[in-house]
Amino acid sequence: MHVGIIMDGNGRWATSRGLARLVGHKRGAGRVKDIVKNSPQLGVTTLTLYAFSTENWKRAAHEVEGLMKLFRGYMQNNLLELHEKNVRVRFLGDASALAQDIRSQMEHLADLTKDNSGLNLNIAINYGGRDEIVRATRSIASKVLDGTLSLDDISEDTICGHLDTREQADPDLIIRTAGELRLSNFMTWQSAYSEFMFPNVSWPDFTFEVYQKCLGEFTGRVRQYGAIDSK
Repeated sequence: MHVGIIMDGNGRWATSRGLARLVGHKRGAGRVKDIVKNSPQLGVTTLTLYAFSTENWKRAAHEVEGLMKLFRGYMQNNLLELHEKNVRVRFLGDASALAQDIRSQMEHLADLTKDNSGLNLNIAINYGGRDEIVRATRSIASKVLDGTLSLDDISEDTICGHLDTREQADPDLIIRTAGELRLSNFMTWQSAYSEFMFPNVSWPDFTFEVYQKCLGEFTGRVRQYGAIDSK
């Protein structure tokens, strides 16, 4: 099972308690560790976390810097544990806009865990679904221009093979916390037949029990992929 999570509500969780928004983000970072740890026992084989979108650069500079600091800390503090727990880490998004030290850490973590066979953990940073499709289109177009790909050979599989999630199954379930009812540019192509859940709890309060409840509800749904139920 592939689960994608839009980790929303950190800032609102903090401000509702009279705290700085970054306090909520720190609390949310701790929640990431718990959810990653517990995903395999719930039958999740791939987990994609929306950490930082292409639109998040519009936030206040101090908040962006705080988020990048948390991201650095997460990689530094969890690198060995992720590897020891057989987690394979991959990153989605355009890393070129990130600081060099962050890119180096990302490359090191991805390389260290590339042969692991446990949970597949995708971390989407500087990621946007539309941007991903644009980047895939440019890559396909360049192959057409140099003659290595024919226009007639372009198919859905061709596009899938140029996305950040190539060689991975599409998400079965996408969860967005904090009750907002939108995808916010997350996995635009891959979510065509995903199921959705919008629990009304902020990410810092997204406990194992809430996660388990979401997955339990998901298993009771009938997925028809456009077909008609013959029953």
